[in-house]
Amino acid sequence: MGTAITVDLADDLPPARLHELADEVFGWMREVDARFSTYRDDSEVCRFDRGEVLLSEASADLRFVLEACADLWGATDGFFDAYATGRLDPSGFVKGWAAQVASDRLLAAGAPNHCVNAGGDVRVRGFSPAGEPWRIGIRHPWDAMATCLVLAGTDLAVATSGVYERGRHVLDPRCGAAASGLRSVTVVGSDLGVADAYATAALAMGTAGIGWLDRCPDYTHAVITDKGRQYHSTALPTTT
Repeated sequence: MGTAITVDLADDLPPARLHELADEVFGWMREVDARFSTYRDDSEVCRFDRGEVLLSEASADLRFVLEACADLWGATDGFFDAYATGRLDPSGFVKGWAAQVASDRLLAAGAPNHCVNAGGDVRVRGFSPAGEPWRIGIRHPWDAMATCLVLAGTDLAVATSGVYERGRHVLDPRCGAAASGLRSVTVVGSDLGVADAYATAALAMGTAGIGWLDRCPDYTHAVITDKGRQYHSTALPTTT
């Protein structure tokens, strides 16, 4: 997926078991990359987009992602659009969803204390190796060596969409132009795929995304505008 994946397992399990669990996470992420990468001509998502794979022939994962993207299109008034670029690109959901699935599988496998980080989309559960709630730093959008916020919790899905690494890569699907107004959007909730899509949609909305996020039930947010103003939910789980 063109990004770094890290896994931090904090349970007191035999080393061989911890390595096995980590290998399963990375194996899953490689599977997702092979199926959903828009940079690989042989990926299932690219072949589906070209009409070489029919919906009836698609894998269960691809059908799930397509259905989820359709639901998110409706939930975001069309601002989360997997076809915004003119071709199928569900990446704004897939990365968070893949990390969420990895976390769900770790929990089911008896590893309830962990952190899965997929390029800044983070799913934490339980406690860190120090026995404390996990701390998640949100990168400062103008200083790669600094954080603008630190979140803390034992069951959080944290997704950030910004323009500071890839430029203005998120399009406003209503006009086809690069979205502007917001520099960084972080969304926090219980499902990382949804949080990822919400962050992408709010970035596409521009400053109107702030008000839209305020109306999202069960998800909190932190937003930094192009002018450097910061807004965040009062319930955001911040720490010092």
